[in-house]
Amino acid sequence: MGVEGCTKCIKYMLFILNFFFWLVGGVILGMGLWMRHEPTTSSLMGLEFEGAHVPSTFYMCVYIMIGLGAIMMVVGFLGCYGAIQESQCLLGTFFACLVILFACEVAGGILGFKNRDTVTREVINFYDSVYDKAEMESLTSKDTKAAAVVLRTFHETLNCCGKGTVTNFLTRVTDTLGQTNLCPSSGTSYNCHDRIEELLSVKIYVFGIVAVVVAIIMIFEMIFSMVLCCGIRNSPVY
Repeated sequence: MGVEGCTKCIKYMLFILNFFFWLVGGVILGMGLWMRHEPTTSSLMGLEFEGAHVPSTFYMCVYIMIGLGAIMMVVGFLGCYGAIQESQCLLGTFFACLVILFACEVAGGILGFKNRDTVTREVINFYDSVYDKAEMESLTSKDTKAAAVVLRTFHETLNCCGKGTVTNFLTRVTDTLGQTNLCPSSGTSYNCHDRIEELLSVKIYVFGIVAVVVAIIMIFEMIFSMVLCCGIRNSPVY
């Protein structure tokens, strides 16, 4: 249309970047939905004991991720269309949306970094409370209690047993003696604290990597959108 030379090159570069931005938004949306419904995580986060649920901090992050992915897809489409149509109005709106998203991402990144261990600590604390209750109930009663059911779900899902090496060994001994039935049948020697940290830390690192990639793309998009907007304004056609 109206722009020529370097500005025209920037126009198509912005279009390509926005297309990738739209794709990344789709990936984030898909990853958020996968983390929400992934069998291992869903089994743990859906547990309930004596009216208390596994802390929902992790799912709050997942829901934010789903919302961010959906918004990114809309904003990416807006940027693509604005670049191709050489619309100053659409590009200005696109730039404003990017600034807001970038500010939210930076704020969320800082908050997430400061509280990066909170999710793991909350789940471990929940596990410890259930473990202590299940051990007590199993040793004092032969009936299957709610705590033992919840604890065994933890153990079977994560393929672990006990809070550490000592509790792992003691629980296996009481299982062997027929006093309890808490450890998984696989005979694993992992302790559940390590398995919980491993499960959640991987997902937190995924959040971090995606956030860095998105931030880099957004910075370039903001620069290109402003340059293109200025080029359209100075073009003799307009």
